[in-house]
Amino acid sequence: MAKLAKRIAKNREGVDRQKFYGLEEAVKLVKERANAKFNETIEIAMNLGVDPRHSDQMVRGVVNLPNGTGRNLRVGVFAKGPKAEEAKKAGADVVGAEELFEIVNKGQIDFDRCIATPDMMGLVGRLGKVLGPRGMMPNPKVGTVTMDVAGAIKAAKGGAVEFRVEKAGIVQAGVGKASFSDEQLNQNIKAFVDAVIKAKPPAAKGTYVKKLSISSSMGPGLKLDLASVTGGAA
Repeated sequence: MAKLAKRIAKNREGVDRQKFYGLEEAVKLVKERANAKFNETIEIAMNLGVDPRHSDQMVRGVVNLPNGTGRNLRVGVFAKGPKAEEAKKAGADVVGAEELFEIVNKGQIDFDRCIATPDMMGLVGRLGKVLGPRGMMPNPKVGTVTMDVAGAIKAAKGGAVEFRVEKAGIVQAGVGKASFSDEQLNQNIKAFVDAVIKAKPPAAKGTYVKKLSISSSMGPGLKLDLASVTGGAA
């Protein structure tokens, strides 16, 4: 524990917790401090001025990061017949219908993203208590309930990131890896922030993006100057 505390303290050296950093400077500092023995994920958190307890203030969507996430996502697909075959050919890791329902219903989830054809939602809907808390319930609004299963699988494996505001009004996601170049991370962060801003619900009043920060899996968080990410367009 003492060794861990020492590393955390060292990583915080040179970081001003009160300063709002420009995007490029923040990315450099975060990468410099991503010195764990694994390829750390670069994470973003956005504190939004919404109250997700009200349905008209829900923020949800999907964004295709231009440089991918760096993760090897496992994709599960609920489909039958030709669509099941299409899913397998497109590279889905798990494909099934009733038999997959029984497996997932027991809490055995061997995938990171769940896709379903519309005709399967009567079955999949019964898995709400299992998939819902994990943020994995298929939804047509984010393209995971679709007849184009091949396209959805390609998007999921190519860098599509779903986002959904949490109870505290926070949206967070991984936007790349520490091994990415500065420019790749800059592009991914801008794409993610742009998507969240475009998903602003009409009922949201006042300041929409209250705070924005990035960090690595094991590193300190840095506040971002929103204008440096959006070019002042937010």
